[in-house]
Amino acid sequence: MNMKSAVSEYAQIKVQSTVDGASSSQLITLLLDGALERVREARWHMQQGNLAGQGELIGKAIDIVASLDSYLDHDSGADIAHTLESLYDYLVRQLYRANQKSDVLILDEVASLLSDVRVGWVEATKNQE
Repeated sequence: MNMKSAVSEYAQIKVQSTVDGASSSQLITLLLDGALERVREARWHMQQGNLAGQGELIGKAIDIVASLDSYLDHDSGADIAHTLESLYDYLVRQLYRANQKSDVLILDEVASLLSDVRVGWVEATKNQE
């Protein structure tokens, strides 16, 4: 096993153990972090003109943002759940547009909105742990 493979395997094990030990609120934070990371990486690929890397990472960000819908609690927080559902839908559409147009500004908007959601989520759940 070469060094790069060993580091990659270690990173996968570390991520898996973090996910396995996470509460549902921590999982949402991890998903938001993952989406933000993919958007940042996609932005870099976009600036480099690497359409394949850009598309792959935006696709991963779309998958993550779309999966956030499954964590919404429409019973106990119907208003906020509906608002977040609309926001996640908007973010997915913006990610598609950013990829189609190779538009860094759209990615910046998505990153800003995801960051706002993350800050709000961490604040709202800080006493639940």
